[in-house]
Amino acid sequence: MIIIGEKINGIIPSVKKAIKEKNAEFIRNRAIKQSEAGANYIDVCAATAPELEVEALKWLIDIVQDTVDIPICIDSPNPFFLKEVLPLIKKPGLINSVNLEKIPGTDKDKCDIIFPLIEGTDWGIIALTCDSKHGTPQDVATRVEITKNIVEKAKKYGIALNKIHIDPLVMALSTDNNSFLNFIKSIKEIKAIYPTIKVTSGLSNISFGMPARKIINQNFMTLAIYEGMDSAIMDPLDKGVMSSIFATEALLGRDKHTRKFSTAFRKGRIV
Repeated sequence: MIIIGEKINGIIPSVKKAIKEKNAEFIRNRAIKQSEAGANYIDVCAATAPELEVEALKWLIDIVQDTVDIPICIDSPNPFFLKEVLPLIKKPGLINSVNLEKIPGTDKDKCDIIFPLIEGTDWGIIALTCDSKHGTPQDVATRVEITKNIVEKAKKYGIALNKIHIDPLVMALSTDNNSFLNFIKSIKEIKAIYPTIKVTSGLSNISFGMPARKIINQNFMTLAIYEGMDSAIMDPLDKGVMSSIFATEALLGRDKHTRKFSTAFRKGRIV
């Protein structure tokens, strides 16, 4: 399971405050804790005013990559901001995210901007199943169709399928009772066509608006891993979810002699 640590995001009030006050120690501490907890990537998202975002991203990137050795998942809704900061990142990671929605005032979508930048590199991408025609579809067929269109664009730039993390955009269970079931159907249908592609999710989306969210997240993680989810944007400091990951991987025979589970227990990463 690939863990994309979500704790350096300007949407979080404490991170927003740290960015505003240029509190490098706060950001550094968050990067270290996520790395020690087992994150494979550190998501870096400024989520600030557009006129401030590039500088904020540059500041965050410098701190994170000088603090930990794991790659960055660079995160912005604006592909032109991503284009500007990408050369500053020392090792290839993930780009969060692309989709097929047209950029206002242009005839291009985010794939058209980002894919040429990563041609011939080891960069991976998180690709959302949304476009200008359908918005954010809830039905499986449209999600699969958008995935096909993204893959066709990626092929033109030699982007390998195993570098693509498709996010079928799981809906909140509180508003769509079939949200998880449709997510699972999406995984199965996408992987039936593209066996080596990766499927990801923003883990906490499933539990939005519900009580006892951690319980929903833990069970979502277990079931989704079993059904083929490869990565998740999540809080690696949540020991409950991390416990679900390590236990599920062990039960599925993916953890030889349960070494990873035992090591995680000794290091206090799980409960």
